[in-house]
Amino acid sequence: MPPMPTSPEHGRSRLAAAVGFFTQGFVFISLTTRLPKVQDHWGYSDTMLSLLLLMMVLLAGAGSVAAEAASRRVDSAAILRTGLLGIAVAVPVFAVAPDRAVFMASMAVYGVSLGAVDATTNMQAVALEHLYARPILPSFHGAWTLGGFLGSAVALAMGPLPVSATAAVAVLPLVVAFAPFLRRAETALTAAPQVQVPWRPIVLVGLAMVLFYMVDTAAFTWGPQYLDKVFSTPSELVALAVFPYLLASGAVRLSGDALVARYGVVPVLRVGSGVACLGLAITVFAPSWPVAVLGFLVVGGGVAVVAPLSFSAAARIAGDAGPAGEDDPALRQARVDAVIGRFNQFNYAGSLLGAVMTGLVGAGNLRLGFAVPMVLVLLIIPLARAFVPEISARPASSG
Repeated sequence: MPPMPTSPEHGRSRLAAAVGFFTQGFVFISLTTRLPKVQDHWGYSDTMLSLLLLMMVLLAGAGSVAAEAASRRVDSAAILRTGLLGIAVAVPVFAVAPDRAVFMASMAVYGVSLGAVDATTNMQAVALEHLYARPILPSFHGAWTLGGFLGSAVALAMGPLPVSATAAVAVLPLVVAFAPFLRRAETALTAAPQVQVPWRPIVLVGLAMVLFYMVDTAAFTWGPQYLDKVFSTPSELVALAVFPYLLASGAVRLSGDALVARYGVVPVLRVGSGVACLGLAITVFAPSWPVAVLGFLVVGGGVAVVAPLSFSAAARIAGDAGPAGEDDPALRQARVDAVIGRFNQFNYAGSLLGAVMTGLVGAGNLRLGFAVPMVLVLLIIPLARAFVPEISARPASSG
């Protein structure tokens, strides 16, 4: 059955979903680039900070699972609003917590809310891409990158300010929670419990996304720490680890459709994997912090297209997995929502590798911590072929 024609209401929902991605990126990067100051404020060791990040990532995974389960009965727009409001509550508490227990509780609330927002923004994105019947998922991930880029700029501006100044970041998710997100038809909610999810063909695509998020989270979480601990970087400039990474990532995502249309999915992914490995090598062996920053910029350009390609491929597998002749858009949407909610778990598996393993391996020397993703990112090269069957008919659906 052909996709429904879009309407002004769909246009408003598309903008709302893009702003949701923007907000998620803005808040996440605003917080992670302030981690060196947070660590100094509470006197945490690198190992303790790694354990706190482990808790947050595990809870984010739990939040994503809960969002997938709830989406069988509740509209994803409502779950997204709840997650944004949870972030709006957690961030000020994170910033002004009077003791460590309250601070840890705020990280826990933020983690669960982050997982719910992560799952439901992608549910919104793939549903809208189906309605538009053309590739638009890359633009949503580009909105996340833009939000992160501005978040890192805000973190740079906040460099001399105390941790409590971070509370101002909560205004954005509070406002965006009331945006006109895409509502799901009641028939889709009724159909959701009947859905059978085709997991086997999705796993290889998911493994590539694990590797992407391993690199991505390592850069966001430990990049500022790397500049702060390994080099004599001015404290107000440690956020530069993230700033150029996001700049390169955004630029490549904007040109991703054209790159894949011209060269194909497999070559783009394989070259990107090699470029990311090169960038991490520059960072690991950098003699000074400006060279390390250059390495992060190269890494951002190398891995930028993996996540949008992964979500598009997973959504296509889910959409095509129904019985022959199926023409019920409600069943298709329910199946895609179920897949995206669970597919998002590959995100958190990669985040565990990037945030926790990088920190633990690099507890004594962060150069060793970044050497782990430097090697593992090359596994995207053999996995790239798994993307071809899912999107070969629509090569421009990447970004």
